[in-house]
Amino acid sequence: MADPSSYRPKPGQIPDSPGVYKFRDEHRRVIYVGKAKSLRQRLANYFQPLTSLHPRTATMVTTAASVEWTVVSTEVEALQLEYSWIKEFDPRFNVKYRDDKSYPYLAVTMNEEFPRVQVMRGHKKKGVRYFGPYAHAWAIRETVDLMLRVFPVRTCSAGVFRNAASAGRPCLLGYIGKCSAPCVGRVTPEEHRELAEEFSDFMAGRTGTYIRRLEKQMTIAAEDMEYEKAARLRDDIAALRRAMEKNAVVLADATDADLFALAEDELEAAVQIFHVRGGRVRGQRGWVTDKVEAVDTAGLVEHALQQLYGEESGEAVPKEVLVPALPEDPEAVSAWLSGRRGSLVSLRVPQRGDKKDLMETVARNAQQALVLHKTKRASDLTTRSRALEEIAEALDLDSAPLRIECFDISHLQGEDVVASMVVFEDGLPRKSEYRRFQIKGFEGQDDVRSMHEVIGRRFKRYLAEKERTGEWVDGEVPAEDPEDDGRPKRFAYPPQLVVVDGGQPQVAAARRALDELGIDDIAVCGLAKRLEEVWLPGDDDPVVLPRSSEGLYLLQRVRDTAHDFAIRYQRSKRTKRLRTGPLDAVPGLGETRKQALIKHFGSVKRLRQATIEQICEVPGMGRKTAEAVVVALAQAAPAAPAVNTATGEIMEDDAAPAPAASAAPAVNTATGEIMEDGADVTARPRAHGTTSTTEKTEQDT
Repeated sequence: MADPSSYRPKPGQIPDSPGVYKFRDEHRRVIYVGKAKSLRQRLANYFQPLTSLHPRTATMVTTAASVEWTVVSTEVEALQLEYSWIKEFDPRFNVKYRDDKSYPYLAVTMNEEFPRVQVMRGHKKKGVRYFGPYAHAWAIRETVDLMLRVFPVRTCSAGVFRNAASAGRPCLLGYIGKCSAPCVGRVTPEEHRELAEEFSDFMAGRTGTYIRRLEKQMTIAAEDMEYEKAARLRDDIAALRRAMEKNAVVLADATDADLFALAEDELEAAVQIFHVRGGRVRGQRGWVTDKVEAVDTAGLVEHALQQLYGEESGEAVPKEVLVPALPEDPEAVSAWLSGRRGSLVSLRVPQRGDKKDLMETVARNAQQALVLHKTKRASDLTTRSRALEEIAEALDLDSAPLRIECFDISHLQGEDVVASMVVFEDGLPRKSEYRRFQIKGFEGQDDVRSMHEVIGRRFKRYLAEKERTGEWVDGEVPAEDPEDDGRPKRFAYPPQLVVVDGGQPQVAAARRALDELGIDDIAVCGLAKRLEEVWLPGDDDPVVLPRSSEGLYLLQRVRDTAHDFAIRYQRSKRTKRLRTGPLDAVPGLGETRKQALIKHFGSVKRLRQATIEQICEVPGMGRKTAEAVVVALAQAAPAAPAVNTATGEIMEDDAAPAPAASAAPAVNTATGEIMEDGADVTARPRAHGTTSTTEKTEQDT
C-alpha cells in the first residue's frame, strides 16, 4: 500500500487549466482516469488525509504509485479524451457499465447491392441502417413478417441468394409474395434499393405519409372497380397498422429522444434507457455497474452518456436527451453530443407532462433491473469468494489467489505443439490477458519439457518488465519510462497461483522453471484430469478436494478454459499448415492472384508446366512475379502421386492444386482405410462410392 504523499506533485507543478489526469500503480498500469475544469483544484482533493476521503477514493490513491496529467484547451476536449482513455486503458477504479445483454437491432444493409433486412447484434457497421435496440429478437421477426407484405425486401443470407440465382428459382418467400426476388431478376437493383429505402423510412417513423398514400391508391382502385387490388392494399394498410401498434405512442409531439433513468445504492447502480423515435418507444436497454469510485448521480449520468454515444454519430444521437440529473458541466456534455450528431442536442431534466411521466416508467424499470441483478449476483459473489478461500486453504496459501494463471499444452502426435495461458482475476476470466505460445526449443512430443519452456518464457518476460520499470530497488519510485503509454503490458503482472494441466511431472517442470529464474513467491499446483487430483511440487500424495467443493469447481473451470484455448490454437495452426502450398512461398503473391492462377491453369501441376509468358497472360500478373512463381514451383518438390491401394492404380491430379506432402491423410495399406485427421487418430472403413484418397485430401485442404 503506497503513501499518497510519496508521489504527490508540488502545487506549483499542477496547471490551473482544464485537462485529464491518470493515476498509475506500481506496475505503471493506469488504474484511474478523470477530467477536471481545473487540474490543480481537482488533484488537490485526492491528497487530503485518508480519513477524510471516501473509502473508495482512499483505496484508489493508496493503490496508485504516481499521477500524471494532460492539459487540453476546452472542457469538451477533456470529455472526449477521458472517454478515449477509459476505453483504451480499462482502468480498474473507473465506473464501467456492463451491458446486461447483447441487444438485437433490426438492420438494413444499405451497403450491399441488394439490401437485406436482418437481425444484428454487436458492433455497428458502416453503411448499415439500424433500428432498435429491441428487447427480444422474436419481436423484430414479428415486425418484419408483417411489413414484408408491403415492403418485399430481401431477407435471405448471401448463400441462399447465390443458390437461388444459380438455380434460376426464388425461395419460398419469393413465391408467396414476401420477397421481390431480386435473385432471379424480378426487380432491378435500383427498384429493390428503393423498396429498402421505403422500408427504412417507415421504420424511422415516417409512417403517416406512406399510409395515406396507400389509402389513396386503395380508393382509386375501388373507383376503377379493381377490387382485388383494392383488397390487397387494404390488407397492406392493416398489416402496417398492426406493426405500428406494437410500438404505442408515448409522446404526442413525435419527439426523437433518449430517456435515461438510474437506480443506485452504496455499491452498485443500474441505468435504463428508452429510445423514443417519432413519439414511439423503438428500443430499450440497460447496464449495471459497480461503484468502484466515489461518484454521485450526475457522475453516473455522464458515464452513461459516454458509454452510449461514445461510438455513435449522426441520427444515432437524438435531438433530445432526457436525464434524471444534469452532469457537472452540462454545457460541455451538450456540446460534445451536438458534435457527434452534427446538429444541436438538448440535454435536460424533464419537469412536467408526458416526458416526466415516461421518465418515471424508465426509473421503475431501472429499479427492477437493479433488484434482479442483486438477486442474481449475491450468490455469485458469495460462491466465488468461497471458492478462492477453499483454494487458499487447500494449498496452504497466505491469502486468496486473486489472480490465477493456467497453462496447457496441445499437439497432434507431436506436430504443431502449442501452449495456452489463461488468466482468472477474482474468479472471473480476463480474456484480454490470454496468451498463446508456439514451442520453439525442440521438436516432437514432450509435454513436460514443453511446460518447462512455456513457464520459463512467460516469467522471463515478467522479470524483464520488472527490470525495465525499475521495480528491483526496494523503496524507490520507478523512474518515468518514456516508452510506457499505460496500456496493459503482456506478462507484466504476476499471479498468486500458477495452475498447470497435468500431474506430478508437469508441476515439477513448472516449479523448476520458476526456481531457475529465482522466483519463489508464486505458488504452483497441477490438476490431473483422470481423478481431478490437485498436485503440489515435491509432494508424493495429491491434495483431494471434495467433489462438491467450489474451489475444485473453479480449478476445473480454469483448467478446461486453458485446454479449450490451446485446442483452438493448435487446430488453427494445423489447418493453416495443411492449406500451405508452394505458391505461398512466392513473395508478394496474395490470395486473389493465387486463386486467379489456379483458376486459369486448373491445377498446380499444370501451372508448374507453364512458361513465364503463359503466366503473364493471367490478369494482374507481371513478369517479375511470374518469374518468382516459376522459381518457387521449381524449388518445391512435386507431391507424390496418389495411389489407389485397392487396385494399385496411380491417380492423376488435374482437378485441383496438390496439397503439401504433410497434408495427405494417412492410409492403412492393408485395408485401404483413410485415417481421420482429428484429436484421436482412428481408422474408419471407406464406404462404397466415397471419394478417392486424392479427392479427400483436396477437399480437406
